[in-house]
Amino acid sequence: MRRDTFLKSMLAMAAAGTLPLSARAAAANIKLMIPANPGGGWDTTGRALGKALQDAAAAATVQYENKGGAAGAIGLAQFVNAGKGDPNTLMVMGAVMLGGIITGKPPVSLTQATPIARLTSEYNVFVVPADSPFKTMKDVIDQMKKDTGSVKWGGGSRGSTEHIAAAMIARAVGADPSRINYVPFRGGGEAIAAILGGNVSVGGSGYSEFAQYIESGKMRPIGVTSATRLKGVNVPTLKEQGIDVEIGNWRGVYAAPGITPEQRKALTDMVLKATKSKAWLESMEKNGWTDAWLAGPAFDAFVEREFASLRATMVKAGMI
Repeated sequence: MRRDTFLKSMLAMAAAGTLPLSARAAAANIKLMIPANPGGGWDTTGRALGKALQDAAAAATVQYENKGGAAGAIGLAQFVNAGKGDPNTLMVMGAVMLGGIITGKPPVSLTQATPIARLTSEYNVFVVPADSPFKTMKDVIDQMKKDTGSVKWGGGSRGSTEHIAAAMIARAVGADPSRINYVPFRGGGEAIAAILGGNVSVGGSGYSEFAQYIESGKMRPIGVTSATRLKGVNVPTLKEQGIDVEIGNWRGVYAAPGITPEQRKALTDMVLKATKSKAWLESMEKNGWTDAWLAGPAFDAFVEREFASLRATMVKAGMI
């Protein structure tokens, strides 16, 4: 087929709305909901994904919207209510949102949206400001044993993995997990400011969020929630320090409610293409993320298991 004939054919199909899903997806203007304030893990993930979608020519443009609060439930509600049937909208989510839904019982449900894929996983690191009287996690534990509430933990929304980890630490060392003093923040920027300002005793988040402050000496890392030390990061695990706690944090992406199976597949293919791009691979390396790709029915089943597992962990830790 001659080039001019092909172009005329494509233009006619576009006018009639009969372009193949893959072609329409490639030309889509994607709206990406980030259910957190700027500066945190979801924000970093969402903007990295948006850049990768464009780098891979999987989307023409990406428009971001940050809507923080309630472990992502506020953003989820807006996404569910405003995006129904829209095949060009995506939302970043993850373990934190599941924990927040369990503790907060919001009026909207994640099951109303459409699962697309799990993207990454990472572990939480706990830090203290450079001038903190706490030099090690042992110092923190000793103080918790004296007065659990005197140690102020800071991190993401209630039900986040760092919140759960703090409760698990308390339980593991014989402190009352229901008495932990946890301060939730709507975004990573707020949490970082609180840690650097000494407004919380200990801060928790993914290593990538604290990396520049650790490297500059403004924060001191005292423990990581992984089974073994993170590659290239000299931070002792909690288990190394005699605290039997291990918990990971994963992030993924959902689509709007009410889209067709064909539209779901097109979006899944689009996101998969983005994760193969140079921009995404660079973001993975820069942020220390581990690839955790999972899509389709396997991702659906994983989310169901995660809900059950997180609920059981939170009950055991005295959070609910």
